[in-house]
Amino acid sequence: MLNLFNFLKKDKVWDFQGGIHPPEMKTQSNGTPLSELPLPHRFIIPLKQHIGHEGEICVAPGDKVLRGQPLTFGTGRMLPVHAPTSGVIEDIGQHMTAHPSGLSELCIFLTPDGDDRWMPLDPLPDYRQHARADIVQRIHDAGIAGLGGAGFPTATKLKGGLRGVKTLIINAAECEPYITADDRLMQDYAAEVLEGSRILAWVLQAEQVLIGIEDNKPEAIAALKQALGSERDLHIRVIPTKYPSGGAKQLTRILTGKEVPHGGRSSDIGVLMQNVGTAWAVKRAIINGEPITERVVTLTGEAIAQPRNVWSRLGTPISHLLHQVGFTPAPRQMVIMGGPLMGFTLPSLDVPVVKITNCILAPSASEMGNNDEEQSCIRCSACADACPAKLLPQQLYWYSQGGDHDKARAHHIDDCIECGACAYVCPSNIPLVQYYRQEKAELRAIDLEAKRTLEAKARFEARQARLEREKQAREARHEEAKQRVARTDTSELAAAKARVKARQTAEPDEATLEAQREARHAQARLRQAEAQAETQPVTRQTVDPRKAAVEAAIARAKAKKTVPVDAADNRAEASVDPRKSAVEAAIARAKAKKAAQAEGTEAPQAADDSAADAAAESDPRKAAVQAAIGPR
Repeated sequence: MLNLFNFLKKDKVWDFQGGIHPPEMKTQSNGTPLSELPLPHRFIIPLKQHIGHEGEICVAPGDKVLRGQPLTFGTGRMLPVHAPTSGVIEDIGQHMTAHPSGLSELCIFLTPDGDDRWMPLDPLPDYRQHARADIVQRIHDAGIAGLGGAGFPTATKLKGGLRGVKTLIINAAECEPYITADDRLMQDYAAEVLEGSRILAWVLQAEQVLIGIEDNKPEAIAALKQALGSERDLHIRVIPTKYPSGGAKQLTRILTGKEVPHGGRSSDIGVLMQNVGTAWAVKRAIINGEPITERVVTLTGEAIAQPRNVWSRLGTPISHLLHQVGFTPAPRQMVIMGGPLMGFTLPSLDVPVVKITNCILAPSASEMGNNDEEQSCIRCSACADACPAKLLPQQLYWYSQGGDHDKARAHHIDDCIECGACAYVCPSNIPLVQYYRQEKAELRAIDLEAKRTLEAKARFEARQARLEREKQAREARHEEAKQRVARTDTSELAAAKARVKARQTAEPDEATLEAQREARHAQARLRQAEAQAETQPVTRQTVDPRKAAVEAAIARAKAKKTVPVDAADNRAEASVDPRKSAVEAAIARAKAKKAAQAEGTEAPQAADDSAADAAAESDPRKAAVQAAIGPR
C-alpha cells in the first residue's frame, strides 16, 4: 500500500517502524461545522496550562477585566493566561484541574458580565516590517503554547530554533481515534492556518514548510489546497493513515526521512514542528492582536447525543460543555480528556478546559471494549512489533514493575511517547503505558532528588571553601598583627632605652646640684643686698652688696664648672642665661661703684673688678656688656 501511495504521489514519504490501525471513529464529530456555546456562569482559569512555571498574578478579587486582559505575567516558560470574557474576578484559590492525580492547583475564578467585551487590541498586519524578536515576544505575550497536546511554550520553542532550522513541519496528522478538532479547524479556517504557518516560517527563516496531513481527512485537504491556490511557499504532504503518525519523531521521519537522535530534539537535524492549532493561534495573535482565550474542542462518544466540535473558552467547566451537547451519563460513566489511547480519565466534571484540551470523550460501556483483568505476560513480542519508538516494551515492563531504574533508563524509557500502541495489541490486557508513566515519574523524582543533593553538596562545599578562606584571612590578619606588634615592641623598647639613657645623661650629679643650689642662694643674697642698699643706709645694712655680688658670681662659676660636658651642651641655655647674668653683673657694678664713692674706699672697686672678671670669663657676652659700660 505504501509503495503504491508513493507511486501515485510525486512527493516522497517515508515510513516508520511499528504502529497500529485502530478504528478511527472520527465521523461522529467531523461532519458538523464549528459552533459557539453559551458562556458558563463561572470560569475557572488555572494559572499553569502549559509545560513550565505558572506566571505571577496581576489581578485581585473584585477587579473588573475585559476579554483578553492578562491575568498573570512572566518570562521564558512562564506563560501568561488571559481573561476568556469580560467580568469580575470573584476569587483566587485552589481548585481541581485536569490531571490524572486530581490534585488542586491555584486558579482564578471569573464571573462573566455577559457583555463579552474585548480589551483594546493591537493588530500587526505588516509583521514583516518588524524585528523577528518582537514577533516572538508578541507570541509569548499572547500566551500561546502547543495546542496539539504537549503544551510547550511556542515562543520558547521558536527562540530555540531561530538558528539552523531549515524545515518547518505543520502537524495536521491528528492520528488518534475520535479526535477531529484539527480536522474541523482546517475545514473552517484553512486560510488562517496557512497564514499562521507563513508567520512561523518567516520567524524561523525556514527554507521549506511541509504540512503533513493523513489521507483520512479529504475535506480538510481540499480546504487547504483551495486556500493555498497557486502559492508554492507551503507544501501539503498527504501521508497514509497510521497511528501514531502524528508523533513528532514519527512525522519527521515520514516527511523528511531523518531520524531524531536519541536524547535529542528535532532542531538538532534542522527541523521544527508546530501544530495546526498553534499556527491558527499565531495568526490571531499577530494579525488580529488577540491573545488565546479559546480553542477548538471535540465533544464525542456514544454517551453524547450531539457529538461535534465547538469553540470552548479556556476555563469553561467540562460539565458545562457536556450539558450543551446532550450528555447522558450511564452508571459508572467514564469521561476522558484526550483520546482513548493517550488520554486520561477525569477525576471530576468540574475541572476546566485548558490550552491543551483537544477532546472530551464520553464513551459508552460497549465502546471501550471488555475490561478483562490483567494477566501475566506471555512474551509474544506483539508490543515490540507495534512500538513506533523502536523500544522493547516487554523489558521496560519488567524493569518498571520490578523497580530496576538503572536498566529502565538504559533501555531508553524516556524515549517512550506513551502512544499506547503496545497496550492496544497486548493479548494479556496489561496496561503497559501506566507502568511506564509511573516509572518515568519515579525516575524524575530520583533525578530531582539527585539534583537537589548535588546542589546541596555544592552549597556545602562552597560554604566550606568560604569558611576556609575566612579562616585563612583571619590567620593572615593575626600574623600581620603579631609582626606589627613585634616591630612596634622592638622600636618602642629601643626608644624607651634611649629616653632613659638621655634622662640619665641629662640629670646632674649631687655636686652639680649642690653648686646650683649655692648659686641660687648667692643670687638670692645678692638681690637682698641690692634691695637693702636701695632702701637702708649703710650703717644698717646687714649684707654688703659688693660682697654678695662677688659671692654670686663665684657660685655661678662653680655651678657651671660642675655641669658635665654633654649635659652642658643641652642645658646651658636653660640653666644660666648669659645675657641676664651680664646685665645683673653690670647693675651690681654700678651700685657697688656708687656705694664705694659714698664710703670712699677702694675695696668695692676690687670686688667689682673681680666679679666682672669672673663674669667675663664665664661668658664672652658679659665681657662685651662690661666694655660697653666703661672703665670703673
